[in-house]
Amino acid sequence: MKKMTIIASVALLTGLLFGAHAKEYIGANGKESNFILTSSTPSFETDFTVAAEKTVNAVVCIKSYTTRTRNSYGNQGEGGYDPFGMFDFFFGQPQQPQQRQPRQQKKSEPVQNGLGSGVIISEDGYIVTNNHVIADADKLEVLMNDNSTYEAKIIGTDEASDLALIKIDAKDLSPITFGNSESVKVGEWVLAVGNPFGFNSTVTAGIISAKARSLGQNGKQGGLNIESFIQTDAALNPGNSGGALVNLKGELIGINSAIYSNTGSYSGFSFAIPTTIVKKVMTDLRQYGTVQRAVLGCQVIELDAKIAKEKNITATKSGLLIASVMDRSTAKELGLKEDDVITAINKVPVHNHAELVEQLNKFRPGDQINVTYVRDNSTVTKSATLRNVQGSTNITKKGDFSELGCAFMKIGSNTKQHLGISNGVKVTGVKSGCVKDAGIKEGFIITDINGNAVNSSDDVERIYNQIMKGDDDDKVMFITGIYPTGKKYYYAVNLAGE
Repeated sequence: MKKMTIIASVALLTGLLFGAHAKEYIGANGKESNFILTSSTPSFETDFTVAAEKTVNAVVCIKSYTTRTRNSYGNQGEGGYDPFGMFDFFFGQPQQPQQRQPRQQKKSEPVQNGLGSGVIISEDGYIVTNNHVIADADKLEVLMNDNSTYEAKIIGTDEASDLALIKIDAKDLSPITFGNSESVKVGEWVLAVGNPFGFNSTVTAGIISAKARSLGQNGKQGGLNIESFIQTDAALNPGNSGGALVNLKGELIGINSAIYSNTGSYSGFSFAIPTTIVKKVMTDLRQYGTVQRAVLGCQVIELDAKIAKEKNITATKSGLLIASVMDRSTAKELGLKEDDVITAINKVPVHNHAELVEQLNKFRPGDQINVTYVRDNSTVTKSATLRNVQGSTNITKKGDFSELGCAFMKIGSNTKQHLGISNGVKVTGVKSGCVKDAGIKEGFIITDINGNAVNSSDDVERIYNQIMKGDDDDKVMFITGIYPTGKKYYYAVNLAGE
């Protein structure tokens, strides 16, 4: 019995020692092998407090307002905004329609119609956010983490990347530190900081689920979409748009922009614009007022196994297959041809549209780049100068309505009746500018622009702004009108400055 007790004790002690450490043992084949055990001690730290503390003061709440008609007794007219969808719950039911007094006088007052987030990027008040957060706003109000508020002005917007730059009049702020979005890895922990449903400084955690993800929402089929999202499972909800996605060092790696959902609320996946794109767009908006966008000038298709087999491509399994090359383009200078496969930009591999666009968006027209491509199953690398969509290396300046070089005056009913038209504005005060360059003369009456009827200078300016903010490569006003003699004319006014 004593021997048995000793043997059992030794066996137990041996088992405990073996279970506490990964030891080498001799396998059945007589060779040494490693026996791997899972440690009960965590292999990594998941303390998010440092990143959260570094970020919350750099993330702001942005409220956008538009001028809406309100009743004289203070109730909103039709189209009033309920930012959280739960005012009735918190503040009680409003009066029922049958109890309300008849509408009396009306006056224009700013009404909140949007809620989002922004990230402070400079001590003197520059803030990056999403374009859709501030679009069509007549007034922007910024709420800081310390509850101080500021009015903001728009410095520049870029619909193609859904980014915008605004500024508040403040000093000694706490700007966020930029990180390198290209260095983040799938599976890495990240934090999302924003104002979901108006709850200020909310922090959620998740991991990087994928990189260079395209949602196929922008651009044309076969073209270069201006999207290359970081996908994460950190929870985002309405109000998070424009907020920060940071790594565990508290460094900005993306601007939260979209969720994938059937309900409008978080369903498992969220998407952020990487800082490689954010930094370039913000610099351009601040320096030039508009984004300097470079393109290769070719139509491409993502290579897959089926296409590779059809084209007998064996040197690579992924990349961008050239479908066509445009004249006066970087692709033409590189000597790219149909069925070549682009595989890298400046030695950075590109496997799909999103990765290619992310790399190109780091550069401006006039920059030199190296392009690696496969032709006849041989790899070639060449350098060339990037161009813009007009095929030049010129810097594009922010569009200004005054560049048209004329004024627009309303016309009276007698003039309309005499000329047999129902609307129009008269061109007057013609001087050097786009209108004169197109051949339009003093006194010409514009009846429509790009198919839209015009009756005032405001109509012309609105159409002009829509064209300049649009994603189309060609910035052109197609003008229809009539001279006082009754002769009808058509003009194309080039707004691209080329």
